[in-house]
Amino acid sequence: MTTHARTSTTSRSPVQQASLLVGVVFLLVGILGFIPGITTHYDTMTFASHESGAELLGLFQVSVLHNLVHLAFGVAGVAMARTASGAGTFLLAGGAIYLVLWLYGLFVGHDSAANFVPLNTADNRLHFVLALGMIALGGLLTRPRTTAGDR
Repeated sequence: MTTHARTSTTSRSPVQQASLLVGVVFLLVGILGFIPGITTHYDTMTFASHESGAELLGLFQVSVLHNLVHLAFGVAGVAMARTASGAGTFLLAGGAIYLVLWLYGLFVGHDSAANFVPLNTADNRLHFVLALGMIALGGLLTRPRTTAGDR
């Protein structure tokens, strides 16, 4: 009796794996933002405004819009992980978007009507870390690899 080992013809590159992982995390965060208990003060959640008192894990201020953005980023990360170039684009462009969101959070007052996402200090710090992490992953994992013979 002969057995045949299956080999995957579509193995993912490291940048695709990173994009998939980041996308799944965003999906999870977006879903968790809609679960009372995991999101504290759930009954005060608004669609989009700084007046939303809901906080994911009791720390990160969220609204319906904020959760939908996380879900959209998750879908994009998973979908773009199909190709290495798409995955790299997701990580680099997504990181750039989160860098802009971090700057936005720094310059817009927490109680300002312009803070429609909404964002608090914990969100700002997380957005900065996400920006750096996504840009680093996208940059490092899309660089051409050199071998010992290339030096």
